[in-house]
Amino acid sequence: MDHSAHDTGLNPDQLDHTAPTPLYHQIYLVLREKIRNGEFPPNSVMPGEQELAKLFNVSRITVKRSLNELAAHDLVTRHRGRGTVVTASATLPQVHGSFDNLIESLKTLGLETEVEVLDVAELPAPPAVAGLLDIDAGTPVQRVARLRKLSGEPFSHIVQYMPLDVAARISRADMETVPTLVSLERAGFAPHEAEQWITAVGAEPPVATALEMAPGAPVLRVERVVRDKSGRGVQIIHANYRPDRFKYHMRSGRKAIGGWKSEG
Repeated sequence: MDHSAHDTGLNPDQLDHTAPTPLYHQIYLVLREKIRNGEFPPNSVMPGEQELAKLFNVSRITVKRSLNELAAHDLVTRHRGRGTVVTASATLPQVHGSFDNLIESLKTLGLETEVEVLDVAELPAPPAVAGLLDIDAGTPVQRVARLRKLSGEPFSHIVQYMPLDVAARISRADMETVPTLVSLERAGFAPHEAEQWITAVGAEPPVATALEMAPGAPVLRVERVVRDKSGRGVQIIHANYRPDRFKYHMRSGRKAIGGWKSEG
């Protein structure tokens, strides 16, 4: 099969020669995304080393290291005479969140993924956090950094803030095994409503490293405050999601007399 730059969507501009990330790993990340989004579907044959070297304008040795890294992560298998073949299990599932019922969607999200707690600390609340939690700036809060995974692969990097009286009711073990919204309910701070803001940003180096992405690659940024029935803010999160692993869904319906409403 004849591949061209137009067919594959691969070109030298996808690499940053000034970045600290080695070129072979940058190529690995580009090819991995092509595999995961289905542009190189399961059981298809990848372009050869010589062709990839030409498309990326790099040495064949660099390309070989990239393909070997794909093979090491079980995304491809390499066969003498046949080439590099995408494995049947290379395409990972994508989590779908919904605005139709945000709280239930978030509970489902927690149940479908696994969490690694990276850091737990107590610190003075930054002004923006204090405002959403309705406390004075500088009031001690708990800050937790977590890495959420799906099928063992990085999915989102999350920084969470909680008032200390709320955090005291949730153990580190619970943080890794129980969805936070479920833990809040068990602790007597049942989530009643959530408000969030979504934007797209470039991944900062620590976040990019955790999510196994190239620095500056686009991530879906979600800032969310969860409130209990009294209206008190009990959790704030700043989350960066891999855009290839997470998709938000929203459905709207027209009101009886003009305007639009969100169903949920």
